[in-house]
Amino acid sequence: MRQPWITYKIVEVLSKIRVPARLDHLHTLIDIVSNCAKEQGLGGKRINEIEIATEEALVNIFHYAYQEQEGDVEISCKTEHGRTFIIEITDAGMPFNPLSVSEPDTTLDVAERQIGGVGVFLIKKLMDDVIYRRDGNKNILELVVNLKT
Repeated sequence: MRQPWITYKIVEVLSKIRVPARLDHLHTLIDIVSNCAKEQGLGGKRINEIEIATEEALVNIFHYAYQEQEGDVEISCKTEHGRTFIIEITDAGMPFNPLSVSEPDTTLDVAERQIGGVGVFLIKKLMDDVIYRRDGNKNILELVVNLKT
């Protein structure tokens, strides 16, 4: 009997941290992500792009996820098959799919543009892929960087 083709996902967790979702933890979280990116051999420009995208995602969580309540944010840095570097950001705040946000109309003058959505637009432009899923009561956002490009 022929065996079905099975694909295994080999994911290595490089670092994982959970802290209260507050702005005073931003630099610590960015430093962890930056160090993991450096360990993957990424260059300075790409690391800066990763830092900007991660900061945008985290600040959104700090400001909007928990609305008047305390909550945590967790960051995991991972590699998958040594081909991708993944920053997984998890919070248990209100459901929010950043991929559902409309892209800003960049053809309009800055004064005429709607407020909001620029951070998510920036994240999508800087990362090779952005994946969102809701798992139970958690928002899970993955910022994906190709390592072999």
